[in-house]
Amino acid sequence: MRPTTSFTITEVARLSGTTLKTLYHYDRIGLLVPARDARNDYRTYSEGDLERLQQILFFRELDVPLSAIAEALSGRASRLECLRDQRAMLRARGARLAQVLATLERAIAHETQGDPMPTDDMFTGLDRAGWQDALAEQDAHLRDTYGVELGTADVDADRMNAAAAEATAFMTFMADALRTGLRADDESVTTEIRRHLTALDAVHPTDAEAFAGQARFFVADDFHRRMLEQQQTGLAYYLLHAAEEFHARA
Repeated sequence: MRPTTSFTITEVARLSGTTLKTLYHYDRIGLLVPARDARNDYRTYSEGDLERLQQILFFRELDVPLSAIAEALSGRASRLECLRDQRAMLRARGARLAQVLATLERAIAHETQGDPMPTDDMFTGLDRAGWQDALAEQDAHLRDTYGVELGTADVDADRMNAAAAEATAFMTFMADALRTGLRADDESVTTEIRRHLTALDAVHPTDAEAFAGQARFFVADDFHRRMLEQQQTGLAYYLLHAAEEFHARA
């Protein structure tokens, strides 16, 4: 049996990146209640408390309100079941972000060429209202920052599925390649980029130079960099490195 370890509230804040104010609040509402030292009333957190805090923060990443997290935690038979449910929900969110990224790549390709993006070429997958809602923030960002209109008012949803699935597969591959330590110039990465560009080229001419330009834009622009980093930390920069390596050898 491993020895029992306890942590002060300051140590927990440092380990988790959570503020002291937040930990005090979680204690007050009964969401994360540490033990109290009878000698000085200091809060003492156990390893089990840290595991519960981890799960709380996973739910916060999913935008679950604090008022619902306690019930969500108690509704699972075990920590493992809860973690698996959270993984499924976070993967679904990552897939949704990847779907939105597919439209971003097309919008940027058109902007790079300096021509308007036809509505019929913009979307594949979700229903029209779903895409309009999903792209509202991105549309406002591109319009306000760069004067680029995506034109989501009249979305043709019939062509959504194939492009969204392809973009999801590509970004999932790149995220997995980064996690497993594949070099950006690994042959499997090069092959996947070539396949991805072929798929993009069917919608709008996209060569290695244009793809590298898109990747540079994703790193430079706060909105798009954040979206990639939410899927996998470092993904925007890994994608850029891979795109530049691919372009150099094209």
